Amino acid sequence: MIEYWDPLIERMPVDELKAIQEEKLKSLVHYVYNHSPFYKKRFDEAGISPNDIQSLDDLRKLPFTTKQDLRDTYPTGMFCVPREQVVRYHASSGTTGKPTVVGYTENDIKEWTTSLARALTSIGIGRDDVVQVGYGYGLFTGGLGLHYGVEMVGASAIPSSSGNTERQIELMQDLGSTAMACTPSYFLYVNEVTKKLGISIADDTKLKCGIFGAEPWSEEMRRRIEEQTGIKAYDIFGTSEISGPLFTECTYQDGIHIWADQFLIEVIDPETGEQLADGERGELVVTTLAKEALPLIRYRIGDLTIIRSGPCRCGRTHPRIMRILGRTDDMLIVRGINVFPGQVEAVLMDIPEVAEHYQLVVDREKELDTLRVQVEVTRDVFSDKISDLMVLEKKVTKALQTVLNISARVELVEPGTIPRSMGKAQRVIDNRNI
Repeated sequence: MIEYWDPLIERMPVDELKAIQEEKLKSLVHYVYNHSPFYKKRFDEAGISPNDIQSLDDLRKLPFTTKQDLRDTYPTGMFCVPREQVVRYHASSGTTGKPTVVGYTENDIKEWTTSLARALTSIGIGRDDVVQVGYGYGLFTGGLGLHYGVEMVGASAIPSSSGNTERQIELMQDLGSTAMACTPSYFLYVNEVTKKLGISIADDTKLKCGIFGAEPWSEEMRRRIEEQTGIKAYDIFGTSEISGPLFTECTYQDGIHIWADQFLIEVIDPETGEQLADGERGELVVTTLAKEALPLIRYRIGDLTIIRSGPCRCGRTHPRIMRILGRTDDMLIVRGINVFPGQVEAVLMDIPEVAEHYQLVVDREKELDTLRVQVEVTRDVFSDKISDLMVLEKKVTKALQTVLNISARVELVEPGTIPRSMGKAQRVIDNRNI
């Protein structure tokens, strides 16, 4: 039986959802124009009045916003409410520049949590569940975001955060965790440690599902996780700027449901900024329809995906985005060829002899770019003859060249060689000074 958190909203006819979006969009542009000097200036520079926005088709008239805008107005220059109404702050790490600071009103927290309550219910999480939250707590949005959503649906939350892996496994067994939320790379490490301890996730725990996000991962990686551990692996999506983790797939695992009464989504050509049709791959753009402290209009997420607007088999009518295919800023250009880490992962995970841990190393030798792919092999394969490893190396090299249209030097390495991460895995090391 399919469960809904709010069936009237989640199964609302599409034309009614669009009517809600239209009214909220018209209110939003007036709200930001009157409460944010940043947006007033941006609209005035573009020659746009809030009265010019009368329908969803008018969305394309509005200027984009980006992460750089948040950095340029650091810390709170884009806020629409006074400090007294902000009940919480979160911030990004700021590893590539100034951090981005996001504020929340009491209603913003409620909307965020409601989004997660709908999402968690759609994957079967409810009062009988114990959810181990392995995302980081603190300024990062992942831990607290999931935590509030878990509590809203009546499940029990274990705020385990990341790291201390043997303790995580002990908690999983002792408290009967039925779901774990963390990065997929960290869950692979958890599974690796359980094996070393002589424990099987499938046989020795109650874990039934994983809620994985905060880094790109492929459909092939999902298959590996599910086959090895017996759980259902669900994709979760969100960014710190729009409120951290917000949306998941449902039990049909056929796209991530985006709640249309809270968010308006587009996919654009990242080069031209032109809107693309359903089914076309492009950059995700989000307009927040319900946020008070930091509403964002046409915010360029940087993630590459495809929108699918048709109803899902679960009965929900809200649009879905397909699995994130990469990021515009994660794309590597190697000898003029566009290379996404996700493409490499998809190839590697289709080869049974290689393990789940890999790294791309890009160098420049005599003005020529080189791509090296280090990938661990399974323990059984590592003990094979050198000649067998050479055959496997050629197999991986050929498979990568077929997909990437570029030659890569493949290095098969011993299990445990690639550094493990308690959070997001570092998949790319670019040594070029560009």
